Amino acid sequence: MKTNNKIALALVAGVAVGGLAIQGLHAQAKPPVYLVTDILEITDAEGYKVIAQRSAADAAANFKEFGGRYLVRTDRVTALDGTAPKRLIIAAFDSTEKAQAWADSKHQKEVTAIRVKNTKSRSFIVEGM
Repeated sequence: MKTNNKIALALVAGVAVGGLAIQGLHAQAKPPVYLVTDILEITDAEGYKVIAQRSAADAAANFKEFGGRYLVRTDRVTALDGTAPKRLIIAAFDSTEKAQAWADSKHQKEVTAIRVKNTKSRSFIVEGM
């Protein structure tokens, strides 16, 4: 076999093995889980102030023990179609179990109770890709 053919064959084999290795690594990696809260309307601004005025650092501190982190926490939402929420919160977690544990924590249950009482909103967990 000529040297050029050997090199070409080795190159093709290397690409194939590398592709299989990458595919295997992707199959092992668990996709992140996202917790989404959209607040469509604040029905009692005074009652909601308790949680709305928390600093980003204070709000993020609640996530630490559950491995969560904010990706979005804003009231600057632009609608492309439909009605944009007044406030949007998206947080990432390593698993559904960790996101659920955070939602079930004492501190978060207090925050959720205030949000539910003073807003028209919803919160849900979405599995990522």
